[in-house]
Amino acid sequence: MQRARQENKPVLVSIGYSACHWCHVMERESFENEATAGFMNEHFINIKIDREERPDLDHIYMDAVQAMSGSGGWPLNVFLTPDAKPFYGGTYFPPKPVYNRPSWMDVLQGVSHAFTEKREEISAQAEQLTSHLLQSNAFGQDTPKGEPFFDGESLEQIAQAILKTADTKDGGFGQAPKFPQTASIQYLLRYYHFFKDEAALRQALLSLDKMLYGGIYDQVGGGFARYATDTRWLVPHFEKMLYDNALLVSVLGEAYQITHLPQYKRVIEETMDFIEREMLSPEGGFYAALDADSEGEEGKFYVWQKKEIDALLGEDAELFCAYYDVTDKGNWEEKNILQVLVPPATFAAAHGITEEALEAKLAAARARLLQYRAGRVRPGLDDKILLGWNALMNTACSKAYAATGHERYRDLALRNMRFLQQHFANGPLFFHTWKKNTARYPAFLDDCAYLIQALVHLQEITGDAAWLTEAKRITEQVIHDFSEDGTGFFFFTGSAQQDVIVRKKEIYDGATPSGNSVMAGNLLYLSSVFDNGDWHSRAAAMVSSLRSVITRYPTSFGGWANLHLVLARGRRELVITGKNFTAVHFDILHNFMPGTVLQLSAYPGSAFPLLEGKQFNDFPLIYLCENYACGPPVASLSELIQQIEN
Repeated sequence: MQRARQENKPVLVSIGYSACHWCHVMERESFENEATAGFMNEHFINIKIDREERPDLDHIYMDAVQAMSGSGGWPLNVFLTPDAKPFYGGTYFPPKPVYNRPSWMDVLQGVSHAFTEKREEISAQAEQLTSHLLQSNAFGQDTPKGEPFFDGESLEQIAQAILKTADTKDGGFGQAPKFPQTASIQYLLRYYHFFKDEAALRQALLSLDKMLYGGIYDQVGGGFARYATDTRWLVPHFEKMLYDNALLVSVLGEAYQITHLPQYKRVIEETMDFIEREMLSPEGGFYAALDADSEGEEGKFYVWQKKEIDALLGEDAELFCAYYDVTDKGNWEEKNILQVLVPPATFAAAHGITEEALEAKLAAARARLLQYRAGRVRPGLDDKILLGWNALMNTACSKAYAATGHERYRDLALRNMRFLQQHFANGPLFFHTWKKNTARYPAFLDDCAYLIQALVHLQEITGDAAWLTEAKRITEQVIHDFSEDGTGFFFFTGSAQQDVIVRKKEIYDGATPSGNSVMAGNLLYLSSVFDNGDWHSRAAAMVSSLRSVITRYPTSFGGWANLHLVLARGRRELVITGKNFTAVHFDILHNFMPGTVLQLSAYPGSAFPLLEGKQFNDFPLIYLCENYACGPPVASLSELIQQIEN
């Protein structure tokens, strides 16, 4: 910005990310054009930003562009005054005018002229937008009257609001493009668990089934693409993001805990195989994303011609092609995206074989196609390692272990957490991103919130209380560095960060849950573990202040909706003691018990109030605690369930 002030030029900030298709298109069409680049360099100070490295700046300038144009997206191109205040912007601009969209050169010339000839208007617009950014921090918040109150009626309102947006034919919520919306699915699963509402369970499972049998899921290699461009989940935007796969593994784990249906376990295993094969660094971190494009063409790595499959599979090709909707004509741009149109049981019966025999044949065929596909030109890999997304994947590893019992997922979670602790440490908190042995940028709220959440889950699957102690330490530091005075909410950036024009406060649950909703959940959980009433009150007040928008727009506040449910139903605590607590540990993990605090210990621990007054023997004992009181210990899951039901 110093150079912009010295040269009296506007600043052009272009924000994108490596897996963004239209970012690459605009780069090729305009930024790499010598004449266009020459004009940009002459009239602007140009800054390119990776939104995943600087989400704080992305949040600020995305809000500004949405206020100006009513929409946003990437690439995000925003023009700033020399003091970093936005005054104009947009998303993708073509090299020539088309569809009522001006060309990029038209935009550049218009902005440059206005900056020179209409400077007062530009400054006024910038001040107005900056003021809007400050005011938007309070959107959706009410000041609760009296004590926070959470009732069953509001839970039903949330469920009905979600179901009103549901696509009851093809699953998901709303129209194309369709995003996974895992928080909404989680709410429906929890609502079913507590109220046995079959419509909620049906829509949650329909949504998952349509995704895992659709083109958004990589039927050959495992893992989910970013979203589907159509209502039937056939045509994905082919980029694969770490966070999407983390959130989907987590919700699939919960669906498997409830139903024990084999397709959920299979897709958990296949997606975890994909993560370990293609997204895991040698050091133990998870990479950020895979591009949608390869060889300059979106989806080329993932689609098939029927003749390819015929040549690879021989006599097994007919069954495979029938199952995965592969034809000579193709189902997308004369090529085939693999999808499943007929349920496996129905397909197997129609072909006179068992489901088990069908799956064995399909698995062998998929393995051959995967081996062949490995020889294609691969999509680009975004090999930066982000703290927050790694923490989400760490939680997914814990949830995958809890659902399946596969110890390698627990081992992977432990290995990854040790990597994060070693390479991201930055004083009392952490850095945001790591690549080529260099960590950069102070951690943001989401990084810290997701990390605390992952530490909580690690304790649940390992019984190692040290993870809870670390979660408490980070929570105390987040409260010190990120708190907004007077509201109980948290800013996205820490108090020491000086290179942003406003400290944004994000409360929406979007593609990833907001750091505020996750922190509220962390405070609720840890308030039970450490008997901290202030933390519980703060979390309850945060959720209560958003009650109106949660009940009206739950698909935009899914994380908050799930917290609302926990507060309305009351949190349950399970304590397992004894040197051999592992004898019942997995039985507990394998069951769906949302909103439950789980603490395990072989020995008494004075730092943990939940362990006080408990017996510690060579054999395991399970204590169920509710409403500030614990019942008599039991020794098995069946006895625990009986105690819960009574």
